Amino acid sequence: MLSLRNIGKRLGDFHLHDVSFDVAQGDYFVLLGRSGSGKTQLLELLAGISYPDSGSLIMDGADITTLRPQHRNIGMVFQDFAVFPHMTTYDNIAYPLKIRNMPDSEIQRLVLGIAAKMNIEPILSRRTTNLSGGELQRTALARTLVTSPRLLLLDEPLASIDASLKDDITRLLRSINRAGQTVIHVTHDYSEAIGLASHVGVIHNGRIIQTGTPEEVFNHPVNRFVARYTGIRNFFRAGFRKESGGWMGKTEKGLELHLGGKDYPDRGMLIIRSRNIRVEAPDGTNGGVNRFRGRVVEIVPTPAGVDIEVEAGETIFASLPEGDSLLSELREGAYVNISMRPDDLVFLSGAN
Repeated sequence: MLSLRNIGKRLGDFHLHDVSFDVAQGDYFVLLGRSGSGKTQLLELLAGISYPDSGSLIMDGADITTLRPQHRNIGMVFQDFAVFPHMTTYDNIAYPLKIRNMPDSEIQRLVLGIAAKMNIEPILSRRTTNLSGGELQRTALARTLVTSPRLLLLDEPLASIDASLKDDITRLLRSINRAGQTVIHVTHDYSEAIGLASHVGVIHNGRIIQTGTPEEVFNHPVNRFVARYTGIRNFFRAGFRKESGGWMGKTEKGLELHLGGKDYPDRGMLIIRSRNIRVEAPDGTNGGVNRFRGRVVEIVPTPAGVDIEVEAGETIFASLPEGDSLLSELREGAYVNISMRPDDLVFLSGAN
C-alpha cells in the first residue's frame, strides 16, 4: 500500500537518512523513537506538509512524493489535536467536508455517522473549549476519519490524554484499525506498540534502525539501542565456547551460562528480559542450569509488581508480578536465588 524509498530530508542540523519501510493495507504501523529522532518530520513528509530532498513515496503504486496534501487522501491527527476553539464539535468535524462544497444533507449524514462511531453524539453542540482531553481526541479523530482517508497518521495520540482515558482511546484506535483503516502511529512509548501495533519501526537520529512485528523487534533487537529502548536492562558481554552438552557463555565477571541456539562467535553480548528471570527464596529446592545466589540491592514498586536489582557476580534486574508469593519476603540486603532458561538468553548481533 505505502512504500518509503530512501527518503532524505535536511532540517537545519537534523537529517533524515535513507528512510525505507513498507506499510501494507490494514497495518497498524507504530514508529518508535525518542524526542528529536525524526518521527514527526517523517509524518509531515507523508502528509505533504513538507517534501523530501531525496527518495520517493509510493502509495497504491502511484508516486505521491511531491503531490499536494489535498490530493493524497491521507489524514493526520496532530498531537495538540488542532481543533478550532471557536467552533462546536459538529462544525469541527464538518469543516473538511464544507471546504469540499458537499451538500449540507450529506455533511450532516457523514458527521452524525462518524460521531456515533466515536461515541461523541452528546457533545456535538458544545464548543471545543469545553471538552475534556479524551473528547478532544475523539473529535480530532472524527474530523479526520469523516473524509475516509486511505491512510491515517497519528502524532503521539496518547501523549496528551490522562492516564485514566488511555485505555479507552487505545480500544478506540484498535477498533478503527480492525474496521480496515491503515494507521501509522508515532510515539516514544514502546508499551503503545505492544498494545496496538501489527508492525513496528524504530527510528534513531533520523535513521530506521529496525522494522518487523512487535515480537521480532522486542524479542530479537538488532542492537543495544533497540534493546534498551524496548525495556531490556540485562546485558552481559561474554565469551562463547562449545561443549559436548551445547554452548556455554562466560561473562566478563565470570558468570557461566548455559545457552540455547546453535552457533556463537568467539565473543559477543547476551541479553535477557527482566520478566524472564525467575526469583526464588534462597532455600528454594528447584535445581537446573543457570541458577545463582544473589543479594537484593534495590526493590522498586511498579504498576505490575516490583522490579529488583540483584548482585550475583553480575548485576541482574528481575521483575516479579503482583501477587507473587515471594513479594512478602523480599527485603533489600536479603539473599535470593535467581535462574534463567537457556533459551531466554538472546545473543545480540549488533552490540553497539
